[in-house]
Amino acid sequence: MKRQTLTLVALLVVALLALSACGSKKSSSSSNTTTSGTSTASGSTSVSGKIQIVGVWTGDEQKHFQAVLNGFKAKYPKVKVTYRSTGDNTPTVLSTAVQGGNPPDLASVSQPGLVSDFQKKGALKKMNFARATVLANYPADIEKLGEIKGNLYGLIIKAANKSTVWYNVKSYSDAGVKPPTTWADFLKDAKTLKASGTSAYSIGGADGWTLTDLFENIYLRQAGPDMYDKLSKHTIKWTDPSVKKALTTMSGVLGDSGNIVGGTAGALQTDFPTSVSNVFSTAPKASQVIEGDFVPGVVASSNKLKAVTGYNVFPFPAVGSSGTNVVEGGGDELMMFRDTPAIRALVNYLSTGEAQTIWAKLGGYSAPAKTVPASAYPDEITRTTATAIGQAKTFRFDLSDLQPASFGGTVGQGEFKIFQDFLKTPSNVNGIAQSLETAAAKAYATGK
Repeated sequence: MKRQTLTLVALLVVALLALSACGSKKSSSSSNTTTSGTSTASGSTSVSGKIQIVGVWTGDEQKHFQAVLNGFKAKYPKVKVTYRSTGDNTPTVLSTAVQGGNPPDLASVSQPGLVSDFQKKGALKKMNFARATVLANYPADIEKLGEIKGNLYGLIIKAANKSTVWYNVKSYSDAGVKPPTTWADFLKDAKTLKASGTSAYSIGGADGWTLTDLFENIYLRQAGPDMYDKLSKHTIKWTDPSVKKALTTMSGVLGDSGNIVGGTAGALQTDFPTSVSNVFSTAPKASQVIEGDFVPGVVASSNKLKAVTGYNVFPFPAVGSSGTNVVEGGGDELMMFRDTPAIRALVNYLSTGEAQTIWAKLGGYSAPAKTVPASAYPDEITRTTATAIGQAKTFRFDLSDLQPASFGGTVGQGEFKIFQDFLKTPSNVNGIAQSLETAAAKAYATGK
């Protein structure tokens, strides 16, 4: 463990010790109260106490979250909320704090597996009291992401849309192509784009997670959400026919090596930022890149193309009869280690459209709540990608993030490595499926 991590852990534990001595235990009224479903929070001057939140947000994200907390303060003036950023060290900080018996009141994490881990250790409190408010604001699919054995232990409060395709407007216009809505048209248009003089695909194969994202988008649409859930829990094997079918569909892109910037070898050496700049540079090398709603951040840092007129986005195409109202994504999840009226009030508040609208207006945010109006988002691109989350008929969390880390989240092994092997040989569907199953079985057997 790095010294920096040790320092952060030590500072957090000291802060939490002080808080537990004089903070949330002083909250007034009964902790058995619940809140009826609403898109706004009514507030109260009778609820008091101190709340400590630990989370991953830094920089602008931290400032924007503080603005949301300021909105809560206006409604609950007797509750003092302190947010402490621990960035990428959050999992380590939380594990140490829980082990020492001094967890924060609330914590936000990007890995849903951590919620399950802490729940199994008995460290988390149920959030069932907030279910009515959550269901009044959230699509059912997103609410269910926080459930464990029928109880609510997690709450997505910041979402990400990974079911998007970003394209160079001029390249599409020059080729006479419009954003496709079906997978068949997507592949057909790719050939038209190539014929116009620009490769269709830019693939960041050096980062294996870009390949898992592509597979997950295809599998969710083709196999459906129920099979996606089974695969995410390894209750079906990676050698299942549905997996092989999705791999075969994916090979329609990976196997079109002459239509990928740099071919297969080039894609394997291209990282995610470069895959974006390939499409949106002054002299673009490709027409489109398949990735999430964080692409504009890379576009802004690499060129002066304007949103909508220079670059634009469309939903991941329908595969079979899935439709386009399907989103595979991610998000930051809130979990609760202590239970007081003040903490309950904050959890309920954070799940409302009112709270999330504050963040949406500041930019760089996609609300999981369907009650956030499209007008809250500061630009057309964000309105397109963010509102798709709340309006999605089906929403599922990034499958690789739900796996044991050795299989779903480690560079050079597991899914990342095996999908890179698939990029090399997209015709080897059976062999790749078997490699995925072997790696998954090992990871689930060890629990790592």
